[in-house]
Amino acid sequence: MKPPSLAARITLLLVGISLAALGVAALLMDWRIDQAMEARYRENLLTQAQALTTVVEIEQAAGEAQGPSGLLADNGQAWYALQCEGLPPQHSTPPPPVVPAGWPQSADATPRFANLRQGPDRLGAVMFAFQEPSAIRPPARHCALLFMQDRRAFDRLLATLDWILALGPALALLVALVAVPLVVRRGLKPVRALVERMRGIGPHAPGQRLPATGMRELDPLVARFNDVLARMDESLARERQFASGLAHETRTRLAELRALAEVEARYPSGRELNQILGEIGQIGAELEATVAALLLLTRLQSGLEQPQRQPLDLKPWLERQFQRQRPHASARGVSLAVAGEPPARLHTDPALLEVILGNLLGNACAYAPAGDTVRVELDAGALHISNAAPDLEPADLARFGQRFWRKQPPHAGHAGLGLALAHAAAEALGMALHFDLGDGRVHARLTWAS
Repeated sequence: MKPPSLAARITLLLVGISLAALGVAALLMDWRIDQAMEARYRENLLTQAQALTTVVEIEQAAGEAQGPSGLLADNGQAWYALQCEGLPPQHSTPPPPVVPAGWPQSADATPRFANLRQGPDRLGAVMFAFQEPSAIRPPARHCALLFMQDRRAFDRLLATLDWILALGPALALLVALVAVPLVVRRGLKPVRALVERMRGIGPHAPGQRLPATGMRELDPLVARFNDVLARMDESLARERQFASGLAHETRTRLAELRALAEVEARYPSGRELNQILGEIGQIGAELEATVAALLLLTRLQSGLEQPQRQPLDLKPWLERQFQRQRPHASARGVSLAVAGEPPARLHTDPALLEVILGNLLGNACAYAPAGDTVRVELDAGALHISNAAPDLEPADLARFGQRFWRKQPPHAGHAGLGLALAHAAAEALGMALHFDLGDGRVHARLTWAS
């Protein structure tokens, strides 16, 4: 089954709206024309009836007792009935085919119009009362006139106008069904061109972007698509760097193990077995630490590792972390200075907080130059760690947290995953981790999350 076409949807929408608008307009025009024509018809009907009363008045003034019986002779489309006080009823020849019951009593000075049925046809009728002067007695007679006319010609005219107004929207619909798809397809030509340009863009061709179309509707789409391409390129670059780094770290450790085994097999060094096994164990431990760090980083970034928050007595916990780092710092000739007061308790995950603090302190003690002092400042809102970093540049801060990135040549046991782990753990705990560079020192600031 083919997917729905955008051109077809737009066409149906435009045709539907056009048909609805033209239909409503045609109905309004038909109603207005019918009203105007009906008013003109009634005006003409009343004019003929009033002309008939004038003839009656003239004949009565001349002393003729008979009404204008021959006025409408041989017409066949108009009839009348006349009734005056003191005179017998009069009517046309032939008489009206339909006479409403009690019409003389219901007639008054205001003309009253009605449409009477004669089989399938309609007759237009008007009745009203008037004062007819009498030649015999001075007082005027009260007369009532019923005048009717065949409406067939008028109804045919109204039907013709209805057909004209109905055929207008129908013809417009036919034109729209033919013209709108052509116009829509032509209007969507830039979209098809954009689709064709998208075909050559993908992971196999990084760095490509869609050019602006110059159209207000499509340019936001192009901008969003280019943003997605930029993020995709960044993600692919990170994945390639990650794969390259992982391959390098694994290959390096495995190559060390193989070289150690082959050298000892071919050219025995004479070292004790415990010493050789200890070196093999150290290499294996470094490889295990790299794999464990990668697994933890993956779980943190994918959301599989959820924080297990609990109340933590922060001050003694921090002191244990500092004591753990002091031997490593002293071995490199680096001192560790702690100042300030942290909050008494913190509701957090101690394991993830240890990942953050352990990596920040470990990096500071491992990369600070000999004779430097790693300063740790604590307060109720944050933890601040700084150390000398003469080789770092401001551009390097943007790469902090990338997997397997190291500024200096790799140290034993450091695979370049520490800051990536610290960032991921801080994000999982809802903490903010920022790095700044100033006065030749790198500053790491961890904002507590209570």
